[in-house]
Amino acid sequence: EEVPPLNDLPPDMWSNWRWQLRKSLKSEKDYSNFFSLSEDEQEAFQKGQELFQIRTTPYYAQIAKNSLAIRKILMPTSKELYDPVQALADPLGENSNRPEKRIIHRYSDRVLFLVTDFCSVYCRYCTRKHFTATNQAFPAADEYTAALNYIKRHPGIREVILSGGDPLTLSDDALEQVVKDLRDIDHVEVIRIGTRMPVVCPMRVTENLCRRLQKYHPVYIMTHFNHPEEVTLEAAKSLELLANHGFPLFNQMVLLNGVNNHPAVVQALSRRLLYLRTKPYYAFQCDPSIGTDHLRTSVEQSKEIVNELWGHLSGLATPQFSLDLPGGGGKVSLSPDASERKEEHGWSYRGWDGLESEYKNPEKSVSELPESIEPYVAEWKKLKSAKFPPESIGAMASKHDEIESLL
Repeated sequence: EEVPPLNDLPPDMWSNWRWQLRKSLKSEKDYSNFFSLSEDEQEAFQKGQELFQIRTTPYYAQIAKNSLAIRKILMPTSKELYDPVQALADPLGENSNRPEKRIIHRYSDRVLFLVTDFCSVYCRYCTRKHFTATNQAFPAADEYTAALNYIKRHPGIREVILSGGDPLTLSDDALEQVVKDLRDIDHVEVIRIGTRMPVVCPMRVTENLCRRLQKYHPVYIMTHFNHPEEVTLEAAKSLELLANHGFPLFNQMVLLNGVNNHPAVVQALSRRLLYLRTKPYYAFQCDPSIGTDHLRTSVEQSKEIVNELWGHLSGLATPQFSLDLPGGGGKVSLSPDASERKEEHGWSYRGWDGLESEYKNPEKSVSELPESIEPYVAEWKKLKSAKFPPESIGAMASKHDEIESLL
């Protein structure tokens, strides 16, 4: 469905993304003019001012007017103020993997480049509350240069993920400059842009933006839809525009209590996105950032959703259900474990429909390594060592390089 303009606003103004950001709701007064606030919500506005900033675009607020699920994503509640089971200021341990202020380097071959602190909507479950909402639209010159130099010094880095904040809140000029600077680094193969703008402000995706960025392909767009009601006509058009300009599209959703924690909702969102050429990529367990206990699902419930979808939903439409370990341990899978038991010559498995079968391993004597492996081993060493200083590469290689030991 199309989202109607606010108060019969002229369509050209409503469809202007800069107007949407300029007129964002960002105070109790703004929200009370738009919504009928409950006592619980009023308490959250009055007592939770220091907890996390509040902001939403008029477009997204219009969706929330008629959707309790979306309202839970953007509306503060007094539940954020209660003593939590688990609440971490930096739930993914990003600060311990930050060699530069604007770089997060957790995995060997890729880094996050935090190109802005600003989001057009501050979702209540935000993982990066320790960083976002400080209103620094673009990095200071020294921070920006230091981030680029870090990437240049580490040739094993093959992917750079633009994040923040939301990179699409930047101007076309600023965003293109970042992408161009990264594309000028020889060893950077893939650029990703993580954004929620197609969801909360789809008018940001313009023909001009797509034309300017497509010059630097491969550029991947990582969207963040959480609920089928976010897939409006405007959102669909923004995804279509990106796909038509050659941007591979992937979606990362978060499992949220009372929002999408049911297999019927997950499959509905996934199928709609896949139809719009957007691959459902990840379904994340909600991170235990401050004030999110009421939005988090249990791991058991998440696994129930996974098991219910297994075998009924196309693999193309099924996201990877994952949990990011608190403290910085990286992602672990919540995928179904079909293994039943270890047999003498292999493993016994039970499929989604209950069929049990045994997979037998071949004889160990037939095992051999691929031919002409040396150049790929060298490439692999370089990639694995990307996160580490040069002086530690030798020690790390001797300790961890299983392939070399087999040659």
